Amino acid sequence: MQKKEYSIELGGETLTLRFLNWAQQADASVLAQLGETVVLSTVVMGKKESALSYFPLTVEYAEKYYAAGKIGGGRFNKREGRPSNDATLKGRLIDRTIRPLFNNSMRRDVQVVSTILSYDYKNTPEILALIASSTALCISNIPWDGPIGAVRMAKIDEHWKINPSAEDKASFSADIIASGPKGKINMIEIGANEVQEKDLVDALSIAQKEIDKLVDFQLKIQKEIGEKKEQIELREAPQEIQKEIRGNFEQKIRSLIIENSTKEGKEELNTLTDELKKYLEEKYTENNPQYIDRGLEYFDKLIDELVHEAALKHNKRVDGRAFDEIRNLSAEISILPRTHGSGIFMRGLTHVLSAVTLDSPGEEELSDAMEGEAKKRFMHHYNFPPYSVGEVGFFRGPGRREIGHGALAEKALQPLIPVLEEFPYVVRVVTEAISSNGSTSMASVCGSSLALMDAGVPIKNHIAGIAMGLITDGKNTKILTDIQGPEDHYGDMDFKVAGTRNGVTAVQLDVKIGGLDTDLVTSVLEQAKKARLQIIELLEKTIPSPREEISKYAPVIEFIKIEPSTIAILIGSGGRTIKELMAQTNTEIDVEDDGSVYVSGALREEVQKAIKRVEQITHQVEIGEIYEAKVVRIADFGAFVELTPGQDALVHVSEISSNYVKNVSDIVKVGDTIRVKVIKIDESGKIAASARFNDANETNKTSGKHDNAMS
Repeated sequence: MQKKEYSIELGGETLTLRFLNWAQQADASVLAQLGETVVLSTVVMGKKESALSYFPLTVEYAEKYYAAGKIGGGRFNKREGRPSNDATLKGRLIDRTIRPLFNNSMRRDVQVVSTILSYDYKNTPEILALIASSTALCISNIPWDGPIGAVRMAKIDEHWKINPSAEDKASFSADIIASGPKGKINMIEIGANEVQEKDLVDALSIAQKEIDKLVDFQLKIQKEIGEKKEQIELREAPQEIQKEIRGNFEQKIRSLIIENSTKEGKEELNTLTDELKKYLEEKYTENNPQYIDRGLEYFDKLIDELVHEAALKHNKRVDGRAFDEIRNLSAEISILPRTHGSGIFMRGLTHVLSAVTLDSPGEEELSDAMEGEAKKRFMHHYNFPPYSVGEVGFFRGPGRREIGHGALAEKALQPLIPVLEEFPYVVRVVTEAISSNGSTSMASVCGSSLALMDAGVPIKNHIAGIAMGLITDGKNTKILTDIQGPEDHYGDMDFKVAGTRNGVTAVQLDVKIGGLDTDLVTSVLEQAKKARLQIIELLEKTIPSPREEISKYAPVIEFIKIEPSTIAILIGSGGRTIKELMAQTNTEIDVEDDGSVYVSGALREEVQKAIKRVEQITHQVEIGEIYEAKVVRIADFGAFVELTPGQDALVHVSEISSNYVKNVSDIVKVGDTIRVKVIKIDESGKIAASARFNDANETNKTSGKHDNAMS
């Protein structure tokens, strides 16, 4: 292909797409640049049909340390390893956007890889990767119903800014990523500080215009250099198998989800699946074994068809609820005796257990990513064991599901977590999905809200979440509140909304259709708000406000501020002073560069003792102050005394006594404590003191003003 280059404006920056044949053996590749951030996106389709029973799409988002001019990595391994959680989440953004636009009956492997080659610390690369991935798919021979546009927006000072820089992040009151085909939005990711639904819809309307502009831009490129799409055989069951399955199983399915739709869970559907599998194996294993998998795939499509029919033609949900009805709710707190806070939240067959741990600021999570080192003092982690869905499975590290669900709940809760100065703790919440039948991620928000208040974390309001669904045939549409298992699997949308009474804190949208227009988004948000407020009522009845006292098992933490210039004195040579202080008081002391000092320990009296000692050690000596000082060294010209740990003063031989002193050691010895007065501090900080003051009036006036901090 001839080298080509195309450009368009995006949020005040120039977005450039280059087609250079760098990755010439891929089916298509695009080099995208925004500012000095550069991403290479490639797409490859397998040559043979996969035996899998689902469309095998994989999306990789690869961050490279060199992109940001870093070596990075650990002490003994400087090579990039498995993707960071942040990279995994960014890969999911691409996956969630492009997947709905593939025909789900395809069985060719498709892999989309975005590699970050250069990062300018200003233009975030995930939007660039989304657009580049879309363009690569467009110009390739891979069948796909794109292109899509993608835009990031932030609310700063009550205005929406397109393509905000990384430097703007501290000013965000809302952060939105939206993507989709022309006229639609099919993926949304929002983190916000209690923003009103109307404001979010206004922002998405602006985003849609940018999306449409980017789609038109890519269509122009596709028309000029795009390849002809390959005609791929779709995996379909033969007509005779379809007819056979309908004849034997359609009425049984209809009976379960239309005529008798009053039960949550629908284990009977699993029983029917097992019955069909046995039937197909007995009939086709010997002569046509491929009919078994294809028949099971068609059975799944038949259930999908009848779930849609139930909602659109018969106004029925699979469990008999009204479309805006939430399943039965219940909640409890303080159920685990040794955790610092705990809560269990149940919505139908979805049950989650959340536990809070409080610790000192030194327990912050440190990450070394492409964008640089970062600290996190609030974490939410999510676990999804196989028993939660009645299955046997392996226990491995967190996968994309666990990382994604945990991050979404964390995003929803984050705006309510108090700043370190108000609550000097690192906060970790762990949610265990102990029973799952639809939206454990939003249940995690509710369980975590309970557990945080139970732990005494001073969050101002309860946070609740709800998952909204959709059933549509393109003409008729039903919005579903609180989707459960079959509605999640066979429905057309998973729209998760979390927030407080005052506004939205997080949104995540995934669809299986082309996308939603803003009118439909508005309706979903309105229905979700009604459900969210209903759940918050339950949470408030369970625990109306945070406990005034934290758990007796949590560490005691107190905070003071010292002058940054005294940090070195507190630390001491090689850390000696602070280590001795921690050992003597059984505490942990964390010091920040701005002079913030956090002291934690098991006993309040030990923490307070350490705080007092820190104040004494870091006290800035002034002329005229009097100290009970310990002699630490003797020289021919005088004695050095320790006013506070790390701060010594010289008492010149002429200032040791009112009388003539021939030998300093005749008057004082190392280890003696003498009363001295600060008489001079030079520009370099060296301190001079005198022991020559015996006037009773002066002594009475100033005595006891300072004690030696280590005495």
